[in-house]
Amino acid sequence: MEKIILYVDDAAYAREFLAKAPAGTVSTGAKHWVLVACAPRMTHRISKWVSHSARENWRGKWFAKTQEQVLPLLRRPGDEVTPVLAQGPLTDLTQRLKLEHGAARVIDARRPKLGVDMEPVTPGQKPAGHTGWALPGATLGLGALLVLANELAE
Repeated sequence: MEKIILYVDDAAYAREFLAKAPAGTVSTGAKHWVLVACAPRMTHRISKWVSHSARENWRGKWFAKTQEQVLPLLRRPGDEVTPVLAQGPLTDLTQRLKLEHGAARVIDARRPKLGVDMEPVTPGQKPAGHTGWALPGATLGLGALLVLANELAE
């Protein structure tokens, strides 16, 4: 049975990613999927207003909703799915899961974000969508404003 560790942070993007996946990624044959859900981070300022238990409760609800949307794509006859809620560094989690489940292929189906270097899931990995440079939103906005002003001036 082939084992695949799938990292997800957005159910809609993961569904899209799996639908467009190359034939070798979602090939026929029995698979054991380890679905690792990476909940969105909350800013440190929110800790002033929300208790730790409330944050963990929200993470649990987010995890259940994500599973509800992604699991139907992974559950095929003969396949197994083990859902995991990510906590701590992802490279450490990947190593722990590989020790627990044996040799496994790692697929990073997290949504790339402009201007954000996502945490790698394996040592030495460049995250998907990483371009090597990033522009802050204010710089992009200012550039768009200058282009618009130039167009209106002509």
